[in-house]
Amino acid sequence: MARNGDIISIDKVKKEIYDKSSHEDELKLWCIDNLEDQFFHPTDEALPQYIQIVQWVNSMRNQYHDSAIEEFLQTDLADPWLVAYAIKLNLVIVTYEKSSPGAKKRVKIPEVCNHFGVRFVDTIEMMRELNSKF
Repeated sequence: MARNGDIISIDKVKKEIYDKSSHEDELKLWCIDNLEDQFFHPTDEALPQYIQIVQWVNSMRNQYHDSAIEEFLQTDLADPWLVAYAIKLNLVIVTYEKSSPGAKKRVKIPEVCNHFGVRFVDTIEMMRELNSKF
C-alpha cells in the first residue's frame, strides 16, 4: 500500500522515528527495511496551513494550559504538521489518539482535526477501509 501511495507519511514523522531514537529501535529498523524515501512527503507546501494551526492553537489559551500549547507547537513535533498536510491535500489522518474536548493538559490531534474539518480514523478503521478497496 505504501508503494502504491495508498498510505503515506510526512518528513516530520520520519525525523521523529529516525533522529529521536537514541538506539536502533524496531520501528526505525522496520522503516529502513520496508519503506522507500518517497513514503515520507515533504511538508514545505503545507506551511500556510501550519500557520493557521499555530494561530488557532495559540488562540485556545483559555482551553489549554500554556505548557500544552508549547508542547504541541514544538518545532520538531510532527502532530501539527500532519494536520496541516491533511488540510492541504484533503487527506485522512490515522491516529491512536481519542478525542477529549475538555482536555487542558495536552492538545490532541483529534481536536485540531475537528476544528479544521479533517477526518481522522484509528488503525483498525484504516485497515477496514483499505481492505474494502483492495
